[in-house]
Amino acid sequence: MATEPGAKAADLVGRRPADRAELARWVSAVLGVEVADRPMIHGHSAPLDYLCWTFFEGGAERPHSLDAVVWANRGGGKTFLGALATLLDLVFKPTIEIRILGGSMDQSRRMHAHLRRFLNPRQHPELADLADAKLTDRRLVLANGSEVELLAQSQASVRGTRVQKLRCDEVELFDLDVWEAAQLVTRSKRCTGDGMDVEVRGAVECLSTMHRPHGLMHKVIEEARRGKRRLFRWGVADVLGPCADGRACGVEEGDGFRATCPLWGECRGRAKARAHGHISIDDAIGMKSRVSLATWEAEMLCLRPRRTDAVLPEFEVGLHLREVEPAEGAALVAGMDFGYRAPTAVLWAWHDPAGVLWIVDERVEAGMVLDDHLGAIREGRGRRVGWGVPEWIGVDPAGRAVSEQTGLSPVQVMRKAGLAVRDRRLSVEEGLGLIRARLKPACGGVRLMVHPRCTTLIESLERYHYRPEDPADERPVKDGSDHAVDALRYLVLNLDRPPRVVEGNYLVG
Repeated sequence: MATEPGAKAADLVGRRPADRAELARWVSAVLGVEVADRPMIHGHSAPLDYLCWTFFEGGAERPHSLDAVVWANRGGGKTFLGALATLLDLVFKPTIEIRILGGSMDQSRRMHAHLRRFLNPRQHPELADLADAKLTDRRLVLANGSEVELLAQSQASVRGTRVQKLRCDEVELFDLDVWEAAQLVTRSKRCTGDGMDVEVRGAVECLSTMHRPHGLMHKVIEEARRGKRRLFRWGVADVLGPCADGRACGVEEGDGFRATCPLWGECRGRAKARAHGHISIDDAIGMKSRVSLATWEAEMLCLRPRRTDAVLPEFEVGLHLREVEPAEGAALVAGMDFGYRAPTAVLWAWHDPAGVLWIVDERVEAGMVLDDHLGAIREGRGRRVGWGVPEWIGVDPAGRAVSEQTGLSPVQVMRKAGLAVRDRRLSVEEGLGLIRARLKPACGGVRLMVHPRCTTLIESLERYHYRPEDPADERPVKDGSDHAVDALRYLVLNLDRPPRVVEGNYLVG
């Protein structure tokens, strides 16, 4: 049955919305909530887009998966909208089972608190009769048999759960093993009762900001871009409230315009035409005034992860990634970081006559002996095949250590195989400084480029970080993102600080 504009809340409570307009009308009339229905930024989503997707089970699209990810700004209503989506499921999908899994139990409780307020008889008396007596700090059951429960951030809590929908709040804070276990908890179900009959497909929904380079949220978003999940993305501009006519965007000066509003770059005056939003103009201006540009872009505009603790913040994908052919006269060189259980990383690069280093290929493999890697180097087998033998290879000076089993060091083995090896010793920080000088020199152009095929190196350059909990510790964290960067460091330091040749007289003792 269609819902008429202007219908009273009491008349709408039991009527299942049939389309986007009716859903927005139900939320407005029954809960007094106006959900932003149009994004301000091209390519972004509106919060109402997410609500419609999850409530109408993908709608007319009938996608192969209903898994969704909401990438939104802090204060952008993620937790509130997750609670609202949960309420709509509970009311209009009888017997549905939902679980809420937050990055912490406190985060889960915030969503549960929103749900309890929706069902508070003093705030929404029309909904009060829906709730069963079984309402606790971690569980809520409606009279129609639908239920929602909070899960702890642990494998013990997640394993064994079988529900129709799992809503994960602040995924960026999840333990990876818990996240993996959570992917197996859903099952589809036909939900019937109170004259309703809805086929609900099992789905995992993620709601989070993204502030860690190549963290869990980054992985989830990449899956969405490959079509595995539906991505809904909005930033502060997309949920701005209306801007009063009396607030000036800027002033006319001669033939030009000078912006005076701190939000001009994000808004461009478009909030003047908005009817409602989640964040007021004053609040947005206040928040912007308190944080750095990097934090604002990462956590409020949802442009990119924050790189506050990055070891190499000078690296930028838009600036340093290039598909290139070797320049005439360029020398083929390489860098290598030894490993066995941990990966061995090999990088191939062209060093052109202008002094620019072009990283063109990589090989990152674990569980293989040195001879396997040397064979790959001689045959030029990276992600593509056909590189010649490098003029020299920069390696870890620890490779001089002699093996008790073979009586040879890795460096000696490489030289016996006919490869020229450079193993200059330099501190980690000095080596990183040489990389930084090539990525962002004090003067002149960039002198280090990376081919897009070097995916491990690119990810490592972005992920390589210091300990965020200990700003005084200048040692990069060795969490797997160091191997390819180490290979690059050995390459660069042996290029820019080549081994010194000491000349002497054999007659002098």
